[in-house]
Amino acid sequence: MEWQARGKINWTLDVVGRRQDGYHLLDMLMQPIALCDTLTILPDDILALEIRGAPSLSPGADNLILRAARALRDAYGVRAGARITLRKRIPMGAGLGGGSADAAAALKGLSDLWGIGADLNALCRIGEKLGADIPFCLHDAPRRAQGIGEKLTPIQSRVFPLLLIQPCEALSTGEVFAAYHQSALPSPQTEAAARALAEGDLTALRQCAGNVLEAASIPLRPEIAQAKAALYAQGAAFSQMTGSGSVVFGAFDGKEKAARAYDALRRQYETCILTETAI
Repeated sequence: MEWQARGKINWTLDVVGRRQDGYHLLDMLMQPIALCDTLTILPDDILALEIRGAPSLSPGADNLILRAARALRDAYGVRAGARITLRKRIPMGAGLGGGSADAAAALKGLSDLWGIGADLNALCRIGEKLGADIPFCLHDAPRRAQGIGEKLTPIQSRVFPLLLIQPCEALSTGEVFAAYHQSALPSPQTEAAARALAEGDLTALRQCAGNVLEAASIPLRPEIAQAKAALYAQGAAFSQMTGSGSVVFGAFDGKEKAARAYDALRRQYETCILTETAI
């Protein structure tokens, strides 16, 4: 059994409050991208994980894939195991949701392998206890995400060519939110951004979208602003940091423009990936 785990980008990210337990309340427009990790899942008596393409990522018990597998097994009283092989392509510490996507694919794949047949809502209830982006990754479609990420509403979007750049070392999510709380940053116009996405209008999107964590991150990682400027200089119609960083993406009006930008920037940035959004 082979499962794709697609990454995501944030078209908008707004912080609208905070729960008593410390979790931030968010309002985000998110969309899957074609860039994906791959999970191969085979039956076994034990739970085991092998990782290819990411030597720094631990396959130990704290890995989110194995945590998701144990949570699913405990929820349904399953005794079987599985041997999981992860082929990692999504950059880590990027804001692309790679770990959440991997966990979501594991939940779907293991539900099938173990004959559980859990529906999407049941998997989301398990997933949201492990990571705020997992419910979105389980839906794997353009969504407005609210609450801590678990309240999902379908939105309309298009397939846009993308160029992803990781211009600097990752920031911890805690570090980014700490910087955010010391700033006074304007919120994106989420409703207007949703309309621009539905119309496929990247020019209009640029006027109303935004990521409040981006402005908080730039003083800590000036390379983020430099990457945005480089993408705009190479013809991007819209550019922004995704999630809590550190990847900056450029969205283009056509594949040829994106390909030319890739040719111009791939020697400047070690992590420079040509892909597209998915619907």
